[in-house]
Amino acid sequence: MRAAGLLFFAFARYARTPPSARKSATRAAPSRAIPIALGITLAVYALVAVAVAVLTLPGPRGLADATAPMSDAARAAGAGWLVPAVRIGGAVAALGSLLALILGVSRTIFAMARDGHLPHALAAVHPRFGVPHRAELAVGAVVTVLAATTDVRGATGFPSFGVLAYYAIANASAWTFTGEEGRPNRLIPVIGLTGCAVLAFALPASTVVSGAVVLVLGAALYGLRRVTTSSNGP
Repeated sequence: MRAAGLLFFAFARYARTPPSARKSATRAAPSRAIPIALGITLAVYALVAVAVAVLTLPGPRGLADATAPMSDAARAAGAGWLVPAVRIGGAVAALGSLLALILGVSRTIFAMARDGHLPHALAAVHPRFGVPHRAELAVGAVVTVLAATTDVRGATGFPSFGVLAYYAIANASAWTFTGEEGRPNRLIPVIGLTGCAVLAFALPASTVVSGAVVLVLGAALYGLRRVTTSSNGP
């Protein structure tokens, strides 16, 4: 469960790309691309069965002590020659996830800066390419510093908690949605909210505490800003 929580940020990136492409795929992206992409991913996972292989070959205890479980699994299978390919594949997969996250996070920063929640300079759009270049550069700089100075597990645990938190809020909000018959469909939001909560609290305690503190401080600052803005208004 902890591993699923730590890796949730990477799997959830599919939801961040369609909003950035809404000009050309407003209708197609949500209704077709996401289910197709998830179906292909599920089929690949089922065919490769990497998790089963890694658990079977080194064993659970060996997997827990391993620093490079995929490479150890290849060696345990007698295919040491595959280790470079496994490492290259892992690097490419991580790079793809990172690029998708930078795409989504930079657009979020751009929107927050445009609405006045972050410095307005980050809301600049490149005159030629039409992308929020300052927000992208800022996110890239932060990612570079974190990757070079922090533990990767801590760096992935914190954003995973944040992603799970706002997915939980989205599922809780969906509780009020009604279907075509006018009746709310509350089964899916309950399942989603429960799953997000279970994965979030399965993360390391330090990650949960720090993530909760940041959320509370953010909510407090947002509320204070709204009160201040209202009191200074007409």
